[in-house]
Amino acid sequence: MKPDVQRFIEVTAMYLIGQLAPRLAAKYDQSNVMTLGALLAVLGEEFERASARRVEENRALRELFSQAVPVVQDDALRTKLEAAAAGEDGSLLVSHLEHENSLLRALLIELHDHVEQQATPEAKRIETAIWEELVRSTERRRLMMAPF
Repeated sequence: MKPDVQRFIEVTAMYLIGQLAPRLAAKYDQSNVMTLGALLAVLGEEFERASARRVEENRALRELFSQAVPVVQDDALRTKLEAAAAGEDGSLLVSHLEHENSLLRALLIELHDHVEQQATPEAKRIETAIWEELVRSTERRRLMMAPF
């Protein structure tokens, strides 16, 4: 047997929402079961895209760091950006990708702070690129299911 996690989540969510919740006498219990079903459906959506989203975001952050290297005036930060830009995801396990993403996002904050303090057109270009990536990052995380 090959378990299909996404299908299991989908079937379970629909059972909770469509079959179990309506059979419960107490409205509070119905509401709780329907909420659990909706959360499972969201979990299914995130399960499907978990690795792809993180790989895409990690790649985008590394590319941004590569573009920022010539603009950064702080030697220590430039060294960290160079190392991060040259890095790659060594594993497709979500936990590993998420850990790497957390490290990259912490470096993004450091870079953002640095370029915000500069008045050069190059620094402003990197700052704009950071904001654009943050918007794309938010879009990557958007759930297709309403009202989430």
